[in-house]
Amino acid sequence: MNYLEFYHLSCLPFTNSPDARFFFESTQHKEAIIRIMHAIDNRLGLAVLVGDVGTGKTTVSRRILETLDDDQYHASLLVAIHSDVSPMWILRKVAQQLGLAPTGDEKGPLVETICARLFQLYEEGKKVVILVDEANMLRSPEVLEEFRGLLNLEMTDAKLVTFVLIGLPELDNWLAQDKPLKQRTAVRFTLHALNPTATKSYITYRLTVAGRTEPLFTEDAFKAIYEHSQGIPRLINTICDNALLEGALVKQEQLGLDLVKDVAIGLGL
Repeated sequence: MNYLEFYHLSCLPFTNSPDARFFFESTQHKEAIIRIMHAIDNRLGLAVLVGDVGTGKTTVSRRILETLDDDQYHASLLVAIHSDVSPMWILRKVAQQLGLAPTGDEKGPLVETICARLFQLYEEGKKVVILVDEANMLRSPEVLEEFRGLLNLEMTDAKLVTFVLIGLPELDNWLAQDKPLKQRTAVRFTLHALNPTATKSYITYRLTVAGRTEPLFTEDAFKAIYEHSQGIPRLINTICDNALLEGALVKQEQLGLDLVKDVAIGLGL
């Protein structure tokens, strides 16, 4: 049974991919964007966004990128895929984000090229921002030192580049290794799980975007979803997607407490 057809949905409402259509602007997610945009627009140099797994950090970063006009900003996203990275790897990635094609293995010429490019973008009136997702993977003091070095590039009125470091709460521990870098943090925000009211609003919003206007979950089901997900959006999505599938299989028009509990048990939650 195709649950899209059974529940009259136009698309999957609970995928965990960062689909802009389903961005739910909770109070805290809105505040996170406002604070980070403050750092970007005022060229403050360093912003930090932390949160537990599944709280929406990547969603926020994609949302910010989507709102930055190419005429005013030179914005890009760098993802740290593992912890065993070198200072040269970081510098090369930064160069690539700036539209450069770095060659050679010497640090000095590469830094000079990056500096020249940042000055060029500044003269063009572009605000340069590089969002670094999974920044908690950058544990090497030498790597953090490179960020500090690039943040030292500034004009009298602004930094030439703003980094937005996004990661798990342990990111704070790694930044603490480099006190001068941590002291450069102009903005910091922590994303938390959703509360019960926001969890219900989140679910309802995503269903509405997918074309469902009639109530689908009972009040008890909403409470159970919150209890088993603890308000973590990624887990909410997983529970709801599986609940829709199970409900369609048994042709259940409205999804209640028992079905949600069975789904949560099946998922090991």
